[in-house]
Amino acid sequence: MSDDASPTGRLIEVELDETIGRAPPEVEHDRAAAIHDLIEENSFTPAGIAAEAFRLKLSMVEKRLVFDVSGASGTTVVTHVLSLTPFRRVIKDYFLICDSYWEAMRSATPSQIEAIDMGRRGVHNEGSQILRERLAGKIEVDFDTARRLFTLISVLHRRL
Repeated sequence: MSDDASPTGRLIEVELDETIGRAPPEVEHDRAAAIHDLIEENSFTPAGIAAEAFRLKLSMVEKRLVFDVSGASGTTVVTHVLSLTPFRRVIKDYFLICDSYWEAMRSATPSQIEAIDMGRRGVHNEGSQILRERLAGKIEVDFDTARRLFTLISVLHRRL
């Protein structure tokens, strides 16, 4: 989907299947915040499906991320399975730079923190672009929605 003002579908609900697993409370909080941000603003339309309200259920099957998309009524519209292999390096880099950012918040100068944050945003953008490429022809999302989905995918892998 282009980033213009074309009519698009949107997510009205995002659910994490039990196959995702539970995480420590701090990570669960981050997951809930990522879902909230995604629901608040998004552009999400499965290819070939008229724009409407959609529900997304994420699950894991054999180390693959499953996007189970339903209409507002709950009827399954389409299911897509994505390998997480293309995301491994960028997610690892993202966690490393986020850790550096939080460490810098304790003792670094504002300009050092800003430089690390710029790097963090760059890695986040890279992950978002990979996600858009992996969803191309399957689910149309704008860049901001891809960013929010990448945040959620990253948080799904976060361990304390």
